[in-house]
Amino acid sequence: MTRRVVLGGGLAVLAGTGGSAAWAYDRFLREKVEVSDVAAAEEAAGTSATATASPATDGAFTQTGYTSSTTTITLTTTQTGTGSDTVTWYAAEVQVADAALIRSAFAQNKFGENITALPSEMAADAGAVLAINGDYYGFRSTGIEIRNGVAYRDEPARDGLAFYTDGRVEVYDETSTSADALVAAGVWNTLSFGPAVLVDGAVPEGLEDFEVDTNVGNHSIQGNQPRTAIGVIGTNHLVFLVVDGRSEGYSRGASLPELGEILAGLGCTTGFNLDGGGGSVMIFDGEIVNQPSNNGERATSDILCVVG
Repeated sequence: MTRRVVLGGGLAVLAGTGGSAAWAYDRFLREKVEVSDVAAAEEAAGTSATATASPATDGAFTQTGYTSSTTTITLTTTQTGTGSDTVTWYAAEVQVADAALIRSAFAQNKFGENITALPSEMAADAGAVLAINGDYYGFRSTGIEIRNGVAYRDEPARDGLAFYTDGRVEVYDETSTSADALVAAGVWNTLSFGPAVLVDGAVPEGLEDFEVDTNVGNHSIQGNQPRTAIGVIGTNHLVFLVVDGRSEGYSRGASLPELGEILAGLGCTTGFNLDGGGGSVMIFDGEIVNQPSNNGERATSDILCVVG
């Protein structure tokens, strides 16, 4: 089931309460378009795919990866444990020659709240070699959102993840800076979710107390859940990770500390949690790699992808 279906059912319950139903519809379902043509915004800023690092034309796919003159991707599948304790995850180790080859894409080529599309559709539109779901920015109105060099939202609220044009990827405190300052410093993309599950190679304490949102309709991110994360090995050297869950005997999901441990085992020193649950998905060469817990991909607001 999608988050929209769940919320839509809730609206039926609220139907007799008048204002409550109207509030819920406005908050969770009504599309609030802030930028109607993201591609045009990127063209105006000079940050479109053709204006920055043009995707390679010599790429070759295999069942376990992709190689081009600009990009190397290696896919691995790992399963640990047995029975109800089985955990299965999919990792894509990514190395790119230019940080601009890692891009974001928005649902329907728009920016705003409650605007969604299937990740596979966004990946196809972006010409993505590899994609994972992003931070589901459209479910909230807070956070700093810079995508492909364009600042779309400047509402600092939590720790974020910043991708720089020089290939660095770092966790940062949104409340200590601004979107304009980050763009001026060379930030290419930001993701606003969290928490950081790996810092200087160690799993931080207190992860099980973290909350992204406390508003109505938000699902807990604690306990064993399907997960999506970014891990940092080095400059222009990342891991895209999806841990499946909610399927006994195949994969129970992972806790936040376990997510950090998985990334550490993959050679990462920094790790950042993204939107998970039914939205966790990895797409490679146009195909869904993992087994989303919704028995299919869930519509969301954005993806992070590799186009090299």
